[in-house]
Amino acid sequence: MARLDDEQIARQLRGSDWRREGDALVRDLRFPDFAAALRYVNAVAALAEQADHHPDLLLHSWNRVRLTLSTHAEGGVTAADVALARRIDALG
Repeated sequence: MARLDDEQIARQLRGSDWRREGDALVRDLRFPDFAAALRYVNAVAALAEQADHHPDLLLHSWNRVRLTLSTHAEGGVTAADVALARRIDALG
C-alpha cells in the first residue's frame, strides 16, 4: 500500500478530529471515567483486528486515550490508516 503525500493526507483530514503528527495520524479523546476509556480501547482493538491494521493505543491519566495510526512498513500514512480512522470515528 502506497504512502499518501502531504496533500492527500490534508484532504483526508479535513473536518476530522484526527491531526497529523509527523508520519502518523493522531487523535486524543477524553472519557468520563477509566471504565469508559477502557471500553473504547477494546472497541478500537476489535476494529483493528478485523482490519488487520493496528494503531498504537495509549490509555493514560485514567480517562484519556491517544490513538496513533501509521503504516510502519511504508514509513508513513497510507489509505489503510485513513480507512481505520474512519471506522474508529464511527464508534462515536
